[in-house]
Amino acid sequence: MSMQPRPWPKVPELTAQVARAVAARGPYPLAMRVRDELGELFADGEFAEAFEARGRPGWSPGQLALVTVLQFAENLTDRAAVHRVRYGMDLKYALGLELDDPGFDASVLSEFRTRLVEHGMEEKVLDLLLTALKDRGLVKAGGRQRTDSTRVLAAVRDLNRLELAGETLRAALEALACAAPDWLTQAVPVREWAERYGPRIHSWHPPASTSKREEMALVYGRDGFALLEAVHAPDAPAWLRELPAVQVLRTIWVQNYHRAVTEAGAEVKRRESKDLPPGRLRLASPYDTDARYGLKQGSWWTGYKIHISESCDETDDQDAPTGQAPIPGADGPPPRLITSIATTDATVTDAEMTEPVHHMLAARGLLPAEHFLDSGYASAELIVGMKKNFGVTLVTPVLLNSSPQARAGAGFDRTAFTIDWDKRQATCPRGDTSTWWSPATQRGTKAIVIKFDKETCRPCPVRDQCTRSKTGGRTLSLQPRELQEVLDQARLQQSDEQWRAKYGTRAGVEGTIHQAVAVTGMRRARYRGLKKTHLEHAFSAVALNLIRLDAWWNGHPLDRTRTSHLARLDPARAV
Repeated sequence: MSMQPRPWPKVPELTAQVARAVAARGPYPLAMRVRDELGELFADGEFAEAFEARGRPGWSPGQLALVTVLQFAENLTDRAAVHRVRYGMDLKYALGLELDDPGFDASVLSEFRTRLVEHGMEEKVLDLLLTALKDRGLVKAGGRQRTDSTRVLAAVRDLNRLELAGETLRAALEALACAAPDWLTQAVPVREWAERYGPRIHSWHPPASTSKREEMALVYGRDGFALLEAVHAPDAPAWLRELPAVQVLRTIWVQNYHRAVTEAGAEVKRRESKDLPPGRLRLASPYDTDARYGLKQGSWWTGYKIHISESCDETDDQDAPTGQAPIPGADGPPPRLITSIATTDATVTDAEMTEPVHHMLAARGLLPAEHFLDSGYASAELIVGMKKNFGVTLVTPVLLNSSPQARAGAGFDRTAFTIDWDKRQATCPRGDTSTWWSPATQRGTKAIVIKFDKETCRPCPVRDQCTRSKTGGRTLSLQPRELQEVLDQARLQQSDEQWRAKYGTRAGVEGTIHQAVAVTGMRRARYRGLKKTHLEHAFSAVALNLIRLDAWWNGHPLDRTRTSHLARLDPARAV
């Protein structure tokens, strides 16, 4: 792809005439609707950082951005997307092409994505769309939003530890065979290793015997160390050790093997499970070094997680700014629109993303007044912090009291005690007061430990309902005052039916995740690496927003992502 972008052209008269004539015979195409309603959505100037000013004219980055968005809207491959540009009149209309324009090669799309990633512009298209919609009053700060996460499978094969070792060594040998074939011939027994590491690890079945599998793992380990020693030998070319495949080999060998010095010399051993590095650091594939092993709701996978935030206002009072009219052609409230996309490796917990998600929304000027989240995103610290730092109220359930009395539903749990924070004293249900109040640190977090005198508790007639201690008195553990009061209030609220009905708003984001998976194929990453996967997710979010806007422009607001059976019976109401 050449360096200098050409201007985004107007729609040629003949292209417009033919495309509209064909479109009149069926539903108006999404690509044409986007061009009609949003015009030149992705201006070339917004991508100037990634494209130099010199060179022969090439394809407009704004046009390529629109092609990529529509590619995800139809879940097409690069070749299929280029085919649509070459033969689809709706795309020629949207891109402003003549009917006989031959389009471009599929490699142009790959180069375009690479440039965006290299210049940190993964979210540029989402930012441009949200800015345009914000100017039209379709998204704004305040109101309600909801967020949830789901797993994303990396574009690599799941490997166990034996397969990971064999495939990593095979990949390193392949890289060395291409980069330095003469050196490799002298450094290793090529014929023997070609038989052992020539085929990909998934093309044959490993031994069924546990002992033979262990023996094979040790063979892999010894060969890997031998190759690393050869690469780092003084007479070996220094640049060999800089090859990415060799660096990955070294990392995976450090994580999975070690050498113990015995009387017979250095002995290669596999690391026990307890000696493996934490999941956030452990590589899961030699081909995607950002993918990690993840666990959510009992399901294991290799790859990433995506966090999707969307608007979910129930009213139609989203008025446009003064002097700026909303997009015409639709009645009722605007559709639910995705406002933020965050991609992480599979080991990052939801709670770790609560604050980053709010920073992303704040950067776009789209912070909600109320943010609906599931319990995985919440803690007392986060509820207080988001309100204090961003002015956002988290509508989320919190973990219930885990004391033995609360779990059993019998006896006196913490709520049965009256806490006087000013006097630093607690009063039990029978009116006795505590004798000990001390700040402490429990599992790395600040806490307050309260104790009652054992002489007071020992003769108490309801002792069995209060403590399981045979000799000591009752002990309470509280969080600092501000956090504990927020936690108590949240636990009280979530037991109320009215709060539960309000919290039902959060469930709609599950439908958004379903739509993202079904329409754009978001469940499986197309590309390798965290940045490229995040780029994919950002384009997918724009595609979903345009699909929802198209339904709204057509008079069918996309309030829900799934069509009910009743709506299917009435096409006029179908979403």
